[in-house]
Amino acid sequence: MLDAPQRREAPVATSSDVPRATYRLQFHKDFPFSAGRDLAPYLAELGISHVYSSPILTARAGSIHGYDVVDYDAINPELGGEAAFEQMAAALRGQDIGIILDIVPNHMAVGGSDNRLWLDLLKHGRNSAYADWFDVDFETPDAQLTGKVHAPFLGEPYREVLASGALSLVIHDGGYAVSYGEHLFPIRPEDQAEIAAAGVDAFRDADRLDALLARQNFVLDWWRNAGDRINWRRFFDVTQLAAVRMEEPAAFAAQHAVALGLYREGLIEGLRIDHIDGLADPAAYCAELRRHLDSLQRQRPEGLRESRALLLVEKILAPGERLPGGWDVDGSTGYDFMDQVSALQHDPAVSGSLSAHWAVLSGRSRDFHPEEEMARHEVLSHAFDGQRERLVDALEEAGAAQRDAEGLTRSALRRAVTALTAQMRAYRSYATGRDDGVGAGQAVQVALSAALSGPVADAPALRFVASVIAGEGAEAQRVARVTAIRRFNQLAAPLAAKAVEDTAFYRYGRLLSRNDVGFDAQRLGMEPDEFHALMRQRADGAPDSMLATATHDHKRGEDVRARLAVLSEIPREWMAATQRWRQLAEPIRPDGLDPADEHMFQQMLIGAWPLGLAADDAVGLDQLAGRLGGWWRKALREGKLRSSWAAPNEGYEEQALQFATDALNPAKAGDFLRAVAAFIGRIERPGALNGLVQMALRCTAPGFPDSYQGTEFWDFSLVDPDNRRPVDFAARKIALAQHLSLDLLAERWRDGRIKQALLRKLLRFRQSAPALFAQGSYEPLEVEGARAENALAFLRREGDAAMLVVVARCCAEGMGEGDGLVPGGHWWGDTHVALPEGVRLGEAVIGPEMQGQGGLAVGAALPIVPVGVWAVERG
Repeated sequence: MLDAPQRREAPVATSSDVPRATYRLQFHKDFPFSAGRDLAPYLAELGISHVYSSPILTARAGSIHGYDVVDYDAINPELGGEAAFEQMAAALRGQDIGIILDIVPNHMAVGGSDNRLWLDLLKHGRNSAYADWFDVDFETPDAQLTGKVHAPFLGEPYREVLASGALSLVIHDGGYAVSYGEHLFPIRPEDQAEIAAAGVDAFRDADRLDALLARQNFVLDWWRNAGDRINWRRFFDVTQLAAVRMEEPAAFAAQHAVALGLYREGLIEGLRIDHIDGLADPAAYCAELRRHLDSLQRQRPEGLRESRALLLVEKILAPGERLPGGWDVDGSTGYDFMDQVSALQHDPAVSGSLSAHWAVLSGRSRDFHPEEEMARHEVLSHAFDGQRERLVDALEEAGAAQRDAEGLTRSALRRAVTALTAQMRAYRSYATGRDDGVGAGQAVQVALSAALSGPVADAPALRFVASVIAGEGAEAQRVARVTAIRRFNQLAAPLAAKAVEDTAFYRYGRLLSRNDVGFDAQRLGMEPDEFHALMRQRADGAPDSMLATATHDHKRGEDVRARLAVLSEIPREWMAATQRWRQLAEPIRPDGLDPADEHMFQQMLIGAWPLGLAADDAVGLDQLAGRLGGWWRKALREGKLRSSWAAPNEGYEEQALQFATDALNPAKAGDFLRAVAAFIGRIERPGALNGLVQMALRCTAPGFPDSYQGTEFWDFSLVDPDNRRPVDFAARKIALAQHLSLDLLAERWRDGRIKQALLRKLLRFRQSAPALFAQGSYEPLEVEGARAENALAFLRREGDAAMLVVVARCCAEGMGEGDGLVPGGHWWGDTHVALPEGVRLGEAVIGPEMQGQGGLAVGAALPIVPVGVWAVERG
């Protein structure tokens, strides 16, 4: 879990400074700031205290997410620009709602013709005013690239493109540039006079154009060569996103100018930092950003000067990893909580049987870690070989002067780097190369031990590399060591993201509900006692962190995961069903469809199946087939086994997508669809139970809850862009205004209104007792009786305020008959929550009025919904 933030001397935040509840909005041209403005009354009625806004700086035209920034100087005009943002902020402020702004310090969108900073770099090379902003290695050993910028944006090898005439010289910005599709490559100033004298048409001759290009500050190349040759750092392996060095003061100032101005003016209350691990020195970056925010605090409008800015970081935490306290941030964006609450809803006892079933069916590893290690090796070689070589360069230099690496060949160092990064389970080390006493962190030592245990481990090289990364050894080559540490960290982070989230998660199909951003996919489930321990640590160390169960990056919607978790409770039924479905699908299955791919398709089919969809609804099934087809194509390419983004196997993809289309066609697969629909009828109510419980825990655990747009109704979305589809806010506004009883909503639970009603009750309760939620303790309570493992209960207390929370878990066995969302009281039997002496239940927030003293019968406490929340009075 997270360590308590160690704040420097600055105004101390009070509980009122911490968001009560955030609501994530994804702005784009079809959902501009005016749409956010119009939602202000609805969000206030729901109980939201802050809008959690997607990035707002000018992005590439048509961007649906805002992370592809091209201009630091302006708020995106496609969203409405500065005036519309101010109007939205004013409308939200009128409803007592603030804004937390997502910013993107790691990278900018490049290529194309819309980023003037990038174009200036291509034009002037190392003499560009922005040469130090982009992380370019002008001293690369590649002789053709030395002193230049690699430009791997060509769709074919350079000579073929040149011969085809696809490169043309054009007038641009008072000078000249080479045009290629949507891309522009500005010509250096030294050649402008020659072109003006000869005329543009003279360079239609391929040889003359080739000679001109050879003199430029860039080298055009085929996009396939980027991973091997690129001499500037990208965001992950995306050549259209170039890393920006926030350690460069001018770049830092430019990137943050708009956000800091909005904070000073009182239009936002804090920042969320995208992909903090992509930065060279997160600790130094956070300290600098905090310094700026603190210095602006007293310049804010009157009434807003006492609250310290909220500062959150997007950070993937490995199992057991903690957010460093020295970063002086309020917390993370909640991926760790999303993993923990998901694990709680899976039965850990069936891990072995599900793993064995997957291994037999797929022919792949029964465990996730070997799949991850293999993916790390493959992705490192195919996407990051150039970065690995630059790291080896730095390691050679770091060990040279003091002969620390004497006897170690370059090949040995490369093997050591490969082995060490393949065994890393964290995104990075925490070493900086400075004398700050931080060190590399446990993850490097664990990776070293694992690498050393290999049958052909090169121990001397491994120990040397690990010593450099940890900042140990001779100090004479301090600069080289700092460079090696930086390059290691900025290789480890994107490698982890691409190999784990974007490769192994699409290969390992034991149970897809455990493959999501920030998840420990090796682990299937978690017992209540461990969940309690983690929440107590959260209360003690990270009370201001965000709690998320759905995000713009999730692989599966929160209610897809909640439904799939039920499969861990009924593994025999699930495995028998999949075998039966394979038989029923035999007539429509194309030759060569991999059983592993079909098994993952089966999971996504039952996970995303809309509530109320009938097996003979051709129109609804066709819509679902289209969505699943989009997911499947992306999954196949991300998995990189039978297709990939670099080399799409369109034949196999079309076979898979045709299978999906036929499988959801009642005329072709009626028996299959009826069998699937019957099974969904078995798991949809336990899945809905899980969905309500994870939402309730998000709202009551230590931290503050974030609701991703639209998920106040059921969320059966798939991976992006499916999870960014338009939200029907009109329906949600109407539902919220109805104020219907839970009894009535429970009878019609499939329409999603019951989830919204529970969310509103919980957020309104948070509003009435802010200190209890912001600072309250977390006290696990014993559940006793026949179904003790199927319920979880805890108290939270702060001063005279307290509450009791009781939720159900893993209840599929008890939900056989009827259409309710909870097991019957007879199933619970004598199961009860043991209440501490002196605890007396007061007003019921959710659930019946109870007289519980000493013990609380779970069956009586959860008669309608699987969540009970009561205010607690002193006895």
